[in-house]
Amino acid sequence: MEMEIGKRSWDLWIEEALPKVESLNMFFALRPMRLPTVKQGHEVEEEAIPNEDEYKIFQGAAAEHGTGPRGSPIACGYTDYHIALETGLAQLKKKEVCLLCPTGFSANMAVMVSIGNIALLLSATGKPAKEEKIAVFSDSLNHASIVDGLQLAKQHGGVEIFIYKHCDPIHLDKLLTSCKLEKKVVVTDSLFSMDGDIAPMVELAKLRKKHGFLLVVDDAHGSFVFGKNGGGVPEEFNCEDDVDICIGTLSKGAASLGGFIACSKIWKQFIQSRGRAFLFSAAHPVPLAAATYASLVVARKESWRRLEVWKRMREFQALTGIPVTSQIIAVIIGSKEKTWNLNRELLTSGFYVVPFGPPIATIWR
Repeated sequence: MEMEIGKRSWDLWIEEALPKVESLNMFFALRPMRLPTVKQGHEVEEEAIPNEDEYKIFQGAAAEHGTGPRGSPIACGYTDYHIALETGLAQLKKKEVCLLCPTGFSANMAVMVSIGNIALLLSATGKPAKEEKIAVFSDSLNHASIVDGLQLAKQHGGVEIFIYKHCDPIHLDKLLTSCKLEKKVVVTDSLFSMDGDIAPMVELAKLRKKHGFLLVVDDAHGSFVFGKNGGGVPEEFNCEDDVDICIGTLSKGAASLGGFIACSKIWKQFIQSRGRAFLFSAAHPVPLAAATYASLVVARKESWRRLEVWKRMREFQALTGIPVTSQIIAVIIGSKEKTWNLNRELLTSGFYVVPFGPPIATIWR
Protein backbone atom coordinates (compact mmCIF):
# COMPACT_ATOMS: atom_id res chain seq x y z
CA MET A 1 0.00 0.00 0.00
CA GLU A 2 2.75 2.46 0.97
CA MET A 3 4.71 1.64 -2.19
CA GLU A 4 1.63 2.28 -4.35
CA ILE A 5 1.12 5.64 -2.65
CA GLY A 6 4.75 6.53 -3.34
CA LYS A 7 4.48 5.48 -6.99
CA ARG A 8 1.30 7.47 -7.48
CA SER A 9 2.94 10.50 -5.87
CA TRP A 10 5.92 10.41 -8.24
CA ASP A 11 3.64 9.91 -11.23
CA LEU A 12 1.62 12.95 -10.16
CA TRP A 13 4.72 15.08 -9.55
CA ILE A 14 6.22 14.42 -12.95
CA GLU A 15 2.84 14.76 -14.68
CA GLU A 16 2.53 18.13 -12.99
CA ALA A 17 6.06 19.13 -14.01
CA LEU A 18 5.72 18.20 -17.70
CA PRO A 19 3.12 20.89 -18.60
CA LYS A 20 5.34 23.49 -16.92
CA VAL A 21 8.17 22.41 -19.21
CA GLU A 22 5.86 22.80 -22.21
CA SER A 23 4.65 26.21 -21.03
CA LEU A 24 8.27 27.38 -21.01
CA ASN A 25 8.63 26.22 -24.64
CA MET A 26 11.21 23.70 -23.46
CA PHE A 27 9.29 20.52 -24.23
CA PHE A 28 11.24 18.59 -26.86
CA ALA A 29 10.09 15.55 -28.78
CA LEU A 30 12.34 13.31 -30.82
CA ARG A 31 11.77 13.46 -34.58
CA PRO A 32 11.84 10.09 -36.34
CA MET A 33 13.93 10.09 -39.52
CA ARG A 34 13.36 7.09 -41.75
CA LEU A 35 16.35 5.91 -43.75
CA PRO A 36 16.33 3.38 -46.60
CA THR A 37 17.11 -0.10 -45.36
CA VAL A 38 20.70 -1.19 -45.60
CA LYS A 39 21.70 -2.98 -48.79
CA GLN A 40 22.97 -6.54 -49.05
CA GLY A 41 20.06 -7.89 -47.02
CA HIS A 42 21.20 -6.38 -43.71
CA GLU A 43 17.97 -4.68 -42.70
CA VAL A 44 17.18 -3.33 -39.27
CA GLU A 45 14.66 -6.12 -38.65
CA GLU A 46 15.90 -8.63 -36.09
CA GLU A 47 15.51 -11.69 -38.30
CA ALA A 48 17.81 -10.14 -40.91
CA ILE A 49 20.75 -9.92 -38.52
CA PRO A 50 23.16 -12.84 -38.86
CA ASN A 51 24.74 -14.16 -35.68
CA GLU A 52 28.22 -12.88 -34.88
CA ASP A 53 27.99 -10.45 -37.78
CA GLU A 54 27.86 -7.05 -36.07
CA TYR A 55 30.84 -5.85 -38.11
CA LYS A 56 29.04 -6.52 -41.40
CA ILE A 57 26.04 -4.59 -40.09
CA PHE A 58 28.39 -1.71 -39.23
CA GLN A 59 29.97 -1.85 -42.70
CA GLY A 60 26.62 -1.93 -44.47
CA ALA A 61 25.17 1.02 -42.55
CA ALA A 62 28.36 3.05 -42.98
CA ALA A 63 28.47 2.41 -46.72
CA GLU A 64 24.81 3.32 -47.16
CA HIS A 65 24.47 6.30 -44.83
CA GLY A 66 27.94 7.41 -43.70
CA THR A 67 27.88 8.43 -40.08
CA GLY A 68 24.28 9.65 -40.44
CA PRO A 69 22.74 12.78 -38.89
CA ARG A 70 25.08 14.17 -36.24
CA GLY A 71 24.48 16.82 -33.63
CA SER A 72 21.74 16.73 -31.02
CA PRO A 73 19.06 14.10 -31.66
CA ILE A 74 16.46 16.77 -30.93
CA ALA A 75 17.75 18.92 -33.79
CA CYS A 76 18.92 16.26 -36.25
CA GLY A 77 16.34 13.55 -35.73
CA TYR A 78 16.35 9.86 -34.87
CA THR A 79 16.71 7.09 -37.45
CA ASP A 80 15.12 3.66 -37.58
CA TYR A 81 18.35 2.23 -36.23
CA HIS A 82 18.20 4.38 -33.08
CA ILE A 83 14.53 3.59 -32.54
CA ALA A 84 15.11 -0.16 -32.99
CA LEU A 85 17.94 -0.08 -30.46
CA GLU A 86 15.86 1.86 -27.93
CA THR A 87 12.94 -0.53 -28.36
CA GLY A 88 15.18 -3.55 -27.86
CA LEU A 89 16.78 -2.10 -24.73
CA ALA A 90 13.37 -1.21 -23.26
CA GLN A 91 12.28 -4.82 -23.78
CA LEU A 92 15.48 -6.10 -22.20
CA LYS A 93 14.88 -3.96 -19.11
CA LYS A 94 11.09 -4.58 -18.99
CA LYS A 95 10.34 -0.87 -19.25
CA GLU A 96 7.92 1.10 -21.41
CA VAL A 97 10.57 3.03 -23.32
CA CYS A 98 14.27 3.82 -23.49
CA LEU A 99 16.34 6.91 -24.26
CA LEU A 100 19.77 6.57 -25.88
CA CYS A 101 22.62 8.76 -24.60
CA PRO A 102 26.15 9.16 -25.98
CA THR A 103 27.69 7.54 -22.88
CA GLY A 104 26.67 5.95 -19.60
CA PHE A 105 28.21 8.97 -17.87
CA SER A 106 25.92 11.38 -19.72
CA ALA A 107 22.92 9.14 -19.03
CA ASN A 108 23.48 9.39 -15.27
CA MET A 109 24.10 13.12 -15.51
CA ALA A 110 20.86 13.62 -17.45
CA VAL A 111 18.80 11.63 -14.96
CA MET A 112 20.20 13.30 -11.84
CA VAL A 113 19.79 16.83 -13.20
CA SER A 114 16.27 16.04 -14.44
CA ILE A 115 15.24 14.78 -11.02
CA GLY A 116 16.46 18.03 -9.46
CA ASN A 117 14.54 20.00 -12.09
CA ILE A 118 11.23 18.68 -10.78
CA ALA A 119 11.65 20.68 -7.58
CA LEU A 120 12.53 23.81 -9.55
CA LEU A 121 9.47 23.50 -11.78
CA LEU A 122 7.01 22.72 -8.99
CA SER A 123 8.19 25.59 -6.83
CA ALA A 124 6.03 28.70 -7.20
CA THR A 125 9.11 30.94 -7.20
CA GLY A 126 11.47 28.71 -9.19
CA LYS A 127 13.71 28.58 -6.11
CA PRO A 128 12.57 25.69 -3.93
CA ALA A 129 12.41 26.15 -0.19
CA LYS A 130 14.16 23.46 1.81
CA GLU A 131 10.94 21.49 2.33
CA GLU A 132 10.25 21.57 -1.44
CA LYS A 133 13.57 20.03 -2.42
CA ILE A 134 14.04 16.40 -3.39
CA ALA A 135 15.94 14.17 -0.99
CA VAL A 136 18.34 11.92 -2.88
CA PHE A 137 19.94 9.03 -1.00
CA SER A 138 23.08 7.78 -2.72
CA ASP A 139 25.33 4.82 -1.93
CA SER A 140 28.73 6.01 -0.75
CA LEU A 141 30.50 4.12 -3.55
CA ASN A 142 28.26 5.10 -6.45
CA HIS A 143 29.86 5.84 -9.80
CA ALA A 144 31.42 9.25 -10.40
CA SER A 145 28.76 10.09 -13.01
CA ILE A 146 26.06 9.79 -10.34
CA VAL A 147 28.14 11.86 -7.95
CA ASP A 148 28.75 14.63 -10.48
CA GLY A 149 25.13 14.62 -11.62
CA LEU A 150 23.90 15.00 -8.05
CA GLN A 151 26.37 17.77 -7.30
CA LEU A 152 25.16 19.68 -10.36
CA ALA A 153 21.51 19.15 -9.36
CA LYS A 154 22.37 20.39 -5.87
CA GLN A 155 24.09 23.45 -7.31
CA HIS A 156 20.90 24.23 -9.25
CA GLY A 157 19.04 24.14 -5.94
CA GLY A 158 16.73 21.18 -6.51
CA VAL A 159 18.09 18.42 -4.28
CA GLU A 160 19.42 17.62 -0.84
CA ILE A 161 21.96 14.79 -0.91
CA PHE A 162 22.20 12.09 1.76
CA ILE A 163 25.00 9.50 1.59
CA TYR A 164 24.30 6.09 3.08
CA LYS A 165 26.94 3.52 3.97
CA HIS A 166 27.93 1.22 1.15
CA CYS A 167 25.31 -1.49 0.55
CA ASP A 168 23.85 -0.86 4.02
CA PRO A 169 20.02 -1.01 3.94
CA ILE A 170 19.82 -0.54 7.72
CA HIS A 171 21.62 2.80 7.55
CA LEU A 172 19.54 3.78 4.54
CA ASP A 173 16.33 2.96 6.38
CA LYS A 174 17.38 5.17 9.30
CA LEU A 175 18.15 8.08 6.99
CA LEU A 176 14.86 7.68 5.13
CA THR A 177 12.90 7.49 8.37
CA SER A 178 14.48 10.62 9.81
CA CYS A 179 14.14 12.65 6.59
CA LYS A 180 11.17 15.03 6.60
CA LEU A 181 11.25 15.86 2.89
CA GLU A 182 8.28 14.46 0.98
CA LYS A 183 9.95 13.61 -2.33
CA LYS A 184 12.58 10.89 -1.91
CA VAL A 185 14.89 9.14 -4.38
CA VAL A 186 17.33 6.30 -3.81
CA VAL A 187 20.07 5.82 -6.38
CA THR A 188 22.61 3.03 -6.49
CA ASP A 189 24.92 1.10 -8.75
CA SER A 190 23.66 -2.45 -9.18
CA LEU A 191 27.14 -3.96 -9.51
CA PHE A 192 29.93 -1.78 -8.17
CA SER A 193 32.78 -1.36 -10.62
CA MET A 194 35.68 -1.26 -8.18
CA ASP A 195 34.88 -4.09 -5.76
CA GLY A 196 32.55 -6.27 -7.81
CA ASP A 197 29.94 -6.46 -5.05
CA ILE A 198 26.21 -6.24 -5.66
CA ALA A 199 23.66 -3.81 -4.24
CA PRO A 200 21.13 -5.36 -1.80
CA MET A 201 18.33 -5.32 -4.39
CA VAL A 202 15.81 -7.35 -2.37
CA GLU A 203 16.24 -5.14 0.69
CA LEU A 204 16.00 -1.99 -1.45
CA ALA A 205 12.75 -3.27 -2.93
CA LYS A 206 11.37 -3.79 0.57
CA LEU A 207 12.43 -0.28 1.62
CA ARG A 208 10.77 1.12 -1.50
CA LYS A 209 7.50 -0.45 -0.42
CA LYS A 210 7.95 0.99 3.06
CA HIS A 211 8.98 4.54 2.16
CA GLY A 212 7.57 5.04 -1.35
CA PHE A 213 10.75 6.49 -2.84
CA LEU A 214 11.76 6.54 -6.50
CA LEU A 215 14.38 3.83 -7.11
CA VAL A 216 17.06 4.61 -9.69
CA VAL A 217 19.57 1.87 -10.53
CA ASP A 218 22.72 2.17 -12.63
CA ASP A 219 23.02 -1.33 -14.09
CA ALA A 220 26.06 -0.54 -16.22
CA HIS A 221 28.00 -3.65 -15.24
CA GLY A 222 25.06 -5.99 -14.73
CA SER A 223 23.37 -5.57 -18.10
CA PHE A 224 23.82 -8.51 -20.53
CA VAL A 225 25.62 -10.55 -17.84
CA PHE A 226 23.13 -11.09 -15.02
CA GLY A 227 19.61 -12.46 -15.30
CA LYS A 228 18.12 -15.28 -17.36
CA ASN A 229 17.64 -12.97 -20.35
CA GLY A 230 20.62 -10.70 -19.68
CA GLY A 231 18.33 -8.07 -18.18
CA GLY A 232 20.87 -7.38 -15.46
CA VAL A 233 20.97 -7.40 -11.67
CA PRO A 234 17.30 -6.37 -11.20
CA GLU A 235 16.24 -9.37 -13.30
CA GLU A 236 18.63 -11.65 -11.40
CA PHE A 237 16.88 -10.75 -8.11
CA ASN A 238 13.37 -10.49 -9.60
CA CYS A 239 13.22 -6.77 -8.78
CA GLU A 240 12.61 -5.31 -12.25
CA ASP A 241 9.19 -3.92 -11.30
CA ASP A 242 10.67 -2.21 -8.25
CA VAL A 243 13.20 -0.23 -10.32
CA ASP A 244 11.63 2.99 -11.64
CA ILE A 245 14.55 4.15 -13.78
CA CYS A 246 17.29 1.82 -15.00
CA ILE A 247 20.47 3.34 -16.44
CA GLY A 248 23.08 1.41 -18.36
CA THR A 249 26.02 1.50 -20.71
CA LEU A 250 26.66 -0.19 -24.02
CA SER A 251 30.44 -0.21 -23.62
CA LYS A 252 30.51 -3.24 -21.33
CA GLY A 253 28.34 -6.29 -22.06
CA ALA A 254 27.20 -5.01 -25.46
CA ALA A 255 30.83 -4.41 -26.54
CA SER A 256 29.92 -1.11 -28.16
CA LEU A 257 29.61 2.51 -27.03
CA GLY A 258 26.89 4.66 -25.51
CA GLY A 259 24.47 4.79 -22.62
CA PHE A 260 20.75 4.41 -22.12
CA ILE A 261 17.90 5.22 -19.75
CA ALA A 262 15.05 2.69 -19.49
CA CYS A 263 11.95 4.16 -17.85
CA SER A 264 8.29 5.10 -18.28
CA LYS A 265 7.01 7.25 -21.14
CA ILE A 266 6.49 10.32 -18.97
CA TRP A 267 9.99 10.08 -17.50
CA LYS A 268 11.47 9.80 -21.00
CA GLN A 269 9.55 12.91 -22.10
CA PHE A 270 10.82 14.77 -19.08
CA ILE A 271 14.47 13.66 -19.28
CA GLN A 272 14.77 14.37 -23.01
CA SER A 273 13.50 17.89 -22.31
CA ARG A 274 15.42 18.69 -19.10
CA GLY A 275 18.45 16.41 -19.18
CA ARG A 276 20.99 18.70 -20.79
CA ALA A 277 23.65 15.98 -20.96
CA PHE A 278 21.30 14.34 -23.47
CA LEU A 279 19.92 17.48 -25.11
CA PHE A 280 23.27 19.00 -26.03
CA SER A 281 25.14 15.85 -27.03
CA ALA A 282 25.42 14.30 -30.48
CA ALA A 283 23.38 11.25 -31.37
CA HIS A 284 25.01 7.88 -32.04
CA PRO A 285 26.47 7.55 -35.53
CA VAL A 286 24.12 5.38 -37.60
CA PRO A 287 26.65 2.52 -38.12
CA LEU A 288 27.25 2.35 -34.36
CA ALA A 289 23.51 2.26 -33.59
CA ALA A 290 23.03 -0.49 -36.19
CA ALA A 291 25.93 -2.58 -34.90
CA THR A 292 24.82 -2.17 -31.28
CA TYR A 293 21.33 -3.34 -32.17
CA ALA A 294 22.88 -6.38 -33.83
CA SER A 295 24.87 -6.99 -30.63
CA LEU A 296 21.64 -6.77 -28.61
CA VAL A 297 19.99 -9.37 -30.84
CA VAL A 298 22.96 -11.73 -30.56
CA ALA A 299 22.99 -11.35 -26.77
CA ARG A 300 19.31 -12.23 -26.62
CA LYS A 301 19.48 -15.19 -29.00
CA GLU A 302 22.78 -16.70 -27.87
CA SER A 303 22.45 -17.06 -24.11
CA TRP A 304 25.41 -19.46 -24.13
CA ARG A 305 27.72 -16.45 -24.30
CA ARG A 306 26.44 -15.24 -20.94
CA LEU A 307 26.78 -18.74 -19.49
CA GLU A 308 30.40 -18.85 -20.64
CA VAL A 309 31.16 -15.71 -18.63
CA TRP A 310 29.75 -17.37 -15.51
CA LYS A 311 31.73 -20.51 -16.28
CA ARG A 312 34.93 -18.47 -16.32
CA MET A 313 34.01 -16.93 -12.96
CA ARG A 314 33.61 -20.37 -11.39
CA GLU A 315 36.88 -21.55 -12.93
CA PHE A 316 38.72 -18.52 -11.52
CA GLN A 317 37.35 -19.18 -8.04
CA ALA A 318 38.29 -22.86 -8.25
CA LEU A 319 41.84 -22.04 -9.38
CA THR A 320 42.57 -19.18 -6.98
CA GLY A 321 40.30 -19.74 -4.00
CA ILE A 322 39.19 -16.10 -4.26
CA PRO A 323 35.42 -15.74 -3.70
CA VAL A 324 33.71 -14.58 -6.88
CA THR A 325 30.26 -12.96 -6.98
CA SER A 326 30.48 -11.23 -10.35
CA GLN A 327 32.67 -10.78 -13.41
CA ILE A 328 34.44 -7.94 -11.60
CA ILE A 329 37.11 -9.39 -9.32
CA ALA A 330 39.13 -6.97 -7.21
CA VAL A 331 42.56 -8.10 -6.05
CA ILE A 332 44.39 -5.57 -3.85
CA ILE A 333 48.11 -5.52 -4.63
CA GLY A 334 49.35 -2.59 -2.57
CA SER A 335 51.41 0.27 -3.93
CA LYS A 336 50.88 1.82 -7.34
CA GLU A 337 54.35 0.70 -8.43
CA LYS A 338 53.73 -2.95 -7.48
CA THR A 339 50.36 -2.89 -9.21
CA TRP A 340 51.74 -1.59 -12.50
CA ASN A 341 54.72 -3.97 -12.39
CA LEU A 342 52.40 -6.94 -11.90
CA ASN A 343 50.19 -5.65 -14.71
CA ARG A 344 53.17 -5.64 -17.10
CA GLU A 345 54.11 -9.19 -16.08
CA LEU A 346 50.57 -10.42 -16.64
CA LEU A 347 50.37 -8.76 -20.06
CA THR A 348 53.69 -10.35 -21.03
CA SER A 349 52.28 -13.72 -19.96
CA GLY A 350 49.16 -13.23 -22.09
CA PHE A 351 46.68 -12.10 -19.43
CA TYR A 352 44.82 -8.82 -19.94
CA VAL A 353 44.17 -7.56 -16.41
CA VAL A 354 43.22 -3.93 -15.81
CA PRO A 355 45.11 -2.03 -13.06
CA PHE A 356 43.25 0.61 -11.04
CA GLY A 357 44.35 3.21 -8.54
CA PRO A 358 43.72 6.84 -7.57
CA PRO A 359 41.90 8.91 -8.67
CA ILE A 360 39.55 6.25 -10.08
CA ALA A 361 39.16 4.51 -6.73
CA THR A 362 38.29 7.70 -4.86
CA ILE A 363 34.72 8.71 -5.64
CA TRP A 364 33.24 11.11 -3.05
CA ARG A 365 36.58 12.54 -1.99
